[in-house]
Amino acid sequence: MGCHKPILIAWALAWLAPAAFATCQENTVDLKGDWGQARFTIEVADDPEERNRGLMFVKEMPTMSGMLFVYERPQFASFWMKNTLIPLDMIFVDVTGTVRHVHANAVPHDETPIPGGDDIFAVLEINGGMSQRLGIAPGTVLRHPAFEAQTPAWPCVAQ
Repeated sequence: MGCHKPILIAWALAWLAPAAFATCQENTVDLKGDWGQARFTIEVADDPEERNRGLMFVKEMPTMSGMLFVYERPQFASFWMKNTLIPLDMIFVDVTGTVRHVHANAVPHDETPIPGGDDIFAVLEINGGMSQRLGIAPGTVLRHPAFEAQTPAWPCVAQ
């Protein structure tokens, strides 16, 4: 019986390891705060062309979906709703994955700039009103591979 123990341990580690490393995926973003946790299925916009297009002309978006805009480095970020057909919540995030500002229910087609502040590394756009329903506010943290190059507030893999 004793000789099987190392095999069982190796099997258990092989079985559990993928689950530990699967906590972050390119097409999902996890959020957590005092309110609980949520996962959104996302598209990533990480080059100028994708960021400029964003969610323009999208007629509807599934409830727990969105787009994560990722910059090369932290910067001042400002958005507008030109050619955007649905109301959106804009969640402005720093390089650690911590929410710095939430702009709720941006009005479709409005060309008024929506500033998110300085030192913004990413912006998560989700359906309008969703941040309030869930409780997403400054201090909420995001988990996604985009934040792993820095010191993330919520790492992809438990350390």
